[in-house]
Amino acid sequence: MKPGYKQTEVGVIPEDWAVSPLGKLADSSSGTTPSRTLQDRYYTNGSIPWVKTLDLANADLLGTSERVTELALKETCLRIYPAGTVLVAMYGGFQQIGRTGLLRIPAAVNQAITAIQPKNDALVSEYLLGTLNYRVDYWKRVASSSRKDPNITGRDIRNFPIAYPSPPEQRAIAGALGDVDALLGALEQLLAKKRDLKQAAMQQLLTGQTRLPGFTGKWEVKRLVELGKISGAGVDKKIRPGEPQVRLVNYMDVYRRNFIYSKDLNHVVSARPDQAARCAVEQGDVFFTPSSEMPFDIAVSAIAMEDIPDAAYSYHVVRLRLNEDWDLLFRAYAFKSQEFLNQAARACEGSGVRYVITQGKFRQLSVRFPPQKAEQAAIGAVLSDMDAELAALEARLAKTRALKQGIMQELLTGKTRLI
Repeated sequence: MKPGYKQTEVGVIPEDWAVSPLGKLADSSSGTTPSRTLQDRYYTNGSIPWVKTLDLANADLLGTSERVTELALKETCLRIYPAGTVLVAMYGGFQQIGRTGLLRIPAAVNQAITAIQPKNDALVSEYLLGTLNYRVDYWKRVASSSRKDPNITGRDIRNFPIAYPSPPEQRAIAGALGDVDALLGALEQLLAKKRDLKQAAMQQLLTGQTRLPGFTGKWEVKRLVELGKISGAGVDKKIRPGEPQVRLVNYMDVYRRNFIYSKDLNHVVSARPDQAARCAVEQGDVFFTPSSEMPFDIAVSAIAMEDIPDAAYSYHVVRLRLNEDWDLLFRAYAFKSQEFLNQAARACEGSGVRYVITQGKFRQLSVRFPPQKAEQAAIGAVLSDMDAELAALEARLAKTRALKQGIMQELLTGKTRLI
């Protein structure tokens, strides 16, 4: 062990750091949910911020999605917690357990949240927030250890072992983490803005409302059945002894991607030679999702950017093989206009659990496009450039998040000292 460090229940930390159960350093309690049957009495025109688990984003909390009334505060066990209180989600599934927030406004909380208030100057709220975020996996282990329904309790939170330095060093660590959070926030805002700009550009360019310089002339509107051959009845997801194997273009390949390349296909299934030939994947093929849990996800599309001889498409997707010579990049975007997707949402059938568009109705969907291939190519290039910019920003954001994790590991264990 490096000189100046010691082994503790939370790992190796500096000798001048202390370890304590959180309950000795802070008070904790939880709130409640006022009766929803008294909506007008407890919620309508409420003025008191009321925190739910989904309001928590592992960061400062400046507002809430709901507010409660003064009567709710008087007639239930709700209380208002001051700014500086740290919040932790106790249940709601593994994606929510351990989510945190730091109140920057006075607010009440529901029963799924524990509010933690440092008792004295020994613990800095911002440092506590960073530690809880760094050790979120601790809560998942506790929640899954011995309980039928994953959750953590107030006792678990009070018993949470926290390592902490002096308050000045806590504030220095919190300040450094805050700087990284500010950078992450700026990148997230920029990414959201660029996504909105791309969405707006798509709606303008893919409907002809905005024309790129140098292009004129009337656009055409055709039904899918007029544009090419539409095929369903793809390959199932089984592997049968004795049958040749092919790679599969499955539902999620289409749902998650704009472009389908051979290198991205990893799912292998069985298919007879005649079936594989009928369900082949060729450059320019456009694939669609004919079903989804939500109507607005019907007819999401992706395009094969190359011939993939050893692949076939799944029976969960539909293939459109165009008989017109459209630009390859334009094909990737032409069916993503809100105008086209709204048609699909209106044409699908179902409710609640699953929505499906029949092949007959799918064939009748129409798409707007410029007949000049040069204009198609220009639109495809603009949107592709925007996608490339988004991908670069997403990579930068992921790298910054990984950097933050490394910084947290260094600072919150005392490996790197700031003072």
